[in-house]
Amino acid sequence: MDINYLGEVQLAHKLRCHVDGCQLVHWEMMRRHWLLVGVCGWVLLLLMVVSRFINFNLHDDYGGKVEARTELSARTAKPQRAMPQPNSMPALDVFPTIPSDWLSVEERRLDQLASVCRNSSLRNLTHTSINKFVLDRIFVCDKQKILFCQTPKVGNTQWKKVLIVLNGKYSKVEDIPEEMVHDHEKNGLPRLSSLKENEIRERLDTYFKFFIVRDPFERIISAFKDKFVKNPRFEPWYKHDIAPAIIRKYRKIHRDPDDSSSQEAPGLRFEDFVRYLGDVSGQKRLNRQFGPHVIHWVTYVELCAPCDISYNMVGHHETLDRDAPYILKAAGIEHLVSYPTIPPGITAYNRTKVERYFSGISRRDARRLYERFQGDFNLFGYPRPDFLLD
Repeated sequence: MDINYLGEVQLAHKLRCHVDGCQLVHWEMMRRHWLLVGVCGWVLLLLMVVSRFINFNLHDDYGGKVEARTELSARTAKPQRAMPQPNSMPALDVFPTIPSDWLSVEERRLDQLASVCRNSSLRNLTHTSINKFVLDRIFVCDKQKILFCQTPKVGNTQWKKVLIVLNGKYSKVEDIPEEMVHDHEKNGLPRLSSLKENEIRERLDTYFKFFIVRDPFERIISAFKDKFVKNPRFEPWYKHDIAPAIIRKYRKIHRDPDDSSSQEAPGLRFEDFVRYLGDVSGQKRLNRQFGPHVIHWVTYVELCAPCDISYNMVGHHETLDRDAPYILKAAGIEHLVSYPTIPPGITAYNRTKVERYFSGISRRDARRLYERFQGDFNLFGYPRPDFLLD
């Protein structure tokens, strides 16, 4: 046999083996590639399912449709402050981030309130009659049997949105126009003062009642900034009526604000405002002149009569991220509405801001202001601001 022919056969055989081997390698690589693609696809699908499950739970935490998981274990208040059942549906545990001992926090607050109310030496600072001014501050939700006392400068706009939704005016808080919230002719929120005496008494005795407080001095600063500095709602009477009246009575050096030679800053200054608030007897005539506008800076006692109305819960602005969901749950409405998102840090007590605003205030004026709001400090457990007074 021709040796050259045999060589060609062997070479062809080697080439065919090489090609077949390459094809095998190629197909093995393709098989592994598609296997990897398949695994990735399954992982992606699994992640999508898990993601949907997580999103579902997050949606539940903020007011979506949920299944009952547990009953509310205890009432919020002591027997003498028995909390009514606003509706027949059970309270659902849809806020798992609330500390399990938050009930004890609320109970301590009510104990503090009751203890100070019983202190006869503070009676002039802690008690008031349940008059029309107080009844005007309390908003009514008959559908869910809830009363909410308005204490401005502590996030009340958001709570009013909650009640507007509960009363059926809107389906969710995000849909409510800002101008609607404060239009009391259109927002669908009746006040307790609009009812007959027997209807008022029935609701005070049986409805779930709550309000919110914050550090009294921080609230005063917030009221001053909102009404006399920024005035975002364009309420001209604060600048043109109220501020000039306070300046005339309480500014130590009087100059014409329009006088270009004046060294005084135009408009109301914080020290003028503090002198006005600290003058317990002198401000009464002005307050009658100012009318209901004083709700932004009068005491919680004057607004809500906390020693004369048995409230089921008192929330604190400083812990609103925990109080808000707890209040909704205690009132049995957390499945119906959610409290609007609270921006991080917005409710925290800011001592630096307080010190800055009070840096130009004399100790005498600061002490007078504290005496005016001492009832609020004591009733709700806020510490005496020694760093401003001593």
